[in-house]
This record gives sequence, structure tokens and C-alpha cells, in this order.
Amino acid sequence: MRLGFARSEDPNDGRVGATPETVATLTGRGLEVEVEAGAGTAAGHSDEDYTEAGAQIVDGDKLFARAETLVVVGPPTIERLATIAEGAALIGFLRPVHALDLARVLAERRVTALAVELIPRISKAQSMDALSSQAGVAGYKAVLMAANRMDKLFPLSMTAAGTVRPARVVVLGVGVAGLQAIATAKRLGATVKANDVRAAAAGEVESLGADFIHIPGVTDQAEGAYAKKLGEELTRAQHEALAPHIAQADAVICTAQIPGRAAPILLTAEMVERMPAGSVVVDLAAEDGGNCDLTDPDGPTDHGGVRIIPAPQLARSLPKEASALYARNIAHLLARIVTDEGELDVDADAELTGFLLARDGEVLHAPTAAALAAAGPNDLEAAS
Repeated sequence: MRLGFARSEDPNDGRVGATPETVATLTGRGLEVEVEAGAGTAAGHSDEDYTEAGAQIVDGDKLFARAETLVVVGPPTIERLATIAEGAALIGFLRPVHALDLARVLAERRVTALAVELIPRISKAQSMDALSSQAGVAGYKAVLMAANRMDKLFPLSMTAAGTVRPARVVVLGVGVAGLQAIATAKRLGATVKANDVRAAAAGEVESLGADFIHIPGVTDQAEGAYAKKLGEELTRAQHEALAPHIAQADAVICTAQIPGRAAPILLTAEMVERMPAGSVVVDLAAEDGGNCDLTDPDGPTDHGGVRIIPAPQLARSLPKEASALYARNIAHLLARIVTDEGELDVDADAELTGFLLARDGEVLHAPTAAALAAAGPNDLEAAS
């Protein structure tokens, strides 16, 4: 198999799906690995590093046209995707449901598209769970961003001039990003509270030394490993439960996302207006609409002295570490779906086939197919 690794399409995203370490592993299995020129520069890997590991360095146009299996970070542009070999395979974060133009072209070119954000969260898939690995990086960086922007020290400080009380942090959403945010804020000395609609999250929060904010009337709201939206009555109960804690918070870290859907609004404008001046909201869900009602995806805003910072795809701000994790996820995935003869076999494990976005001219991911059917031809670009 000829396996290609492309640079990120986003100039602000220096992540890449291969490191020299994983290239050596893949070539050791007999795969022919090609890396786009300059793809690893921002992650600290030169073209020479990849060459020494056994890869060939090629230009982007050749990479897309030649690869039998192509690994990307985010969705490629429609222009680049149009050059991919018909019937090839594409692996990466492909934004199911959201990137409808992309899904349509994938079907037209009969590409076997594997969206890594759809990899099931089951024990056997943990080593290839790229969504979790990148979320962990994002949760860590979100807290550092909050610490840098808010008008408050994180730790308790007892000085001759008096005592500085620790910062109060509220984390909304206790998935991988939320748990990492809790752990990081605790290490920096803050007092931390957290909320999630999954009742099982309470034990995880408390094990990290934080307090869990319970929602009256909610026992568990989850779909597998993911939270889901509450109904109108329970949403109101959640806002009421959160309001007094948000009013005292120096920083709120928003991490609640539901794959393939708009992010739930957990932080209303009224709640933000009650926060102390100089406090910060960091919204990791900004790309999907945001958990804060006032989040502007185009950039930071100030609302009554509260700084609201959109932070989509925050893992890209640490390209070296994020790439190392993502590359290992991809290597583990390929080890599972590439045969000893070097052939792609996405049906090797029935439990993993849920990450198939498209194949043989058909969009297989039901929510994406439904969104395509609902969108008229003139609406596709706007929906992407």
C-alpha cells in the first residue's frame, strides 16, 4: 500500500498524522510511506527526519493523486480532494454532519472515508481514539489560556501583604477535555467545581479533588460514552443549578460537545453578566456554536468586563505533542485495519466499522446522509 500523510489545510494548524517514529513502524510493516513536503515542520520534524525514517517526501498534488490511503488532520479543501485518486481511502477528522460539501465529493469520487471522530469509545479502540487524545491536549491548554487572561492568581498565596485566595474554576462538561481541565486547574492550585449531565461523571470529578454540581431531576443522560442534550425543563434546572457557582467563578472552561450536533448552551448571557469583572470564559465548543450564549467564533469578546474566548480545535496550539499523540492513534488504527499483505480491510472488526463516513459512492454515516438529504444543492456550502 502507498500511504500518504498530508499537511494541514489550516495555516494555524501545524499538526500532522505521522512522526518519524510512526513512519519507521509503518515502513517496517512493508508499507510505502509518503509525506507531503513541509508537513511536519510546525511539529518539529524536518523532511530529512522523515526521509531517514524511511518515508519519501513528495509535493501535495502528487501526494493526493498517488496515495491509495491518505491521512489528513482536518478536512481537505474541495479543490484538493478533487485530485484524490478515485476509490482511494481518506482518514482524518472529517467533520461528519457539518462538512456536507466534503461528504458529497467523497461519495462522488467513491472514496472510502474514515472519520476518526466516529471511532467508538470502547476498550479495544482506546489506542486509536484520536478525539480523546486531542481533547486531552485541548483541556490542558484551555486552563493555561484562562490563567493567562484572567485577573487572578490561581493558587492560594499567603504573604506579608495578606492572603490571596485561590481562583475559583468551573468546568462544564466532564469528558476527556473536562477531566484534563479539572486536573490542570487543581495542579495550579485553584478550587474547582464541575458539571455534566452524566451522573457517572460525579465520581470522576470527585476523584480529582473537585466538587460536582448536581442537577436536580437528572440521573443520567448519555448515549454510550457521550452526553446528550437535555429537554427544556431539565435544561432550565441545569441553568438554575449552575447559576450561583458561575456567579462566583473566576474562570469557566466550557468543554461540552455532542458529535454531529450543535453544542448545548450551558452558560447564558444572564449568567455571564453575574460573573466578577476580570473573569474569563474559555469555550472549547466554539466550532459547534459554543456552550456560552455570548461566544463569538470569530474572536475574543468582552462582556461587562468578562472575557469570552472561543477556543476551537485548541490542540492545534501544541502541534508537537498533539501530533505525537495523533500519529500514534493513526498507527494503531492502521495496525488494526491493514492486513499483513498491505491491503486495507475496514471490515476486519465489525465493532469498528461505525467510523465509516462514506464508501463505494454512498454516505454511510446516517446523520450525515440525513443532513445531505435535507440540504438543497444551494445550501451545501453554507452548511459546511
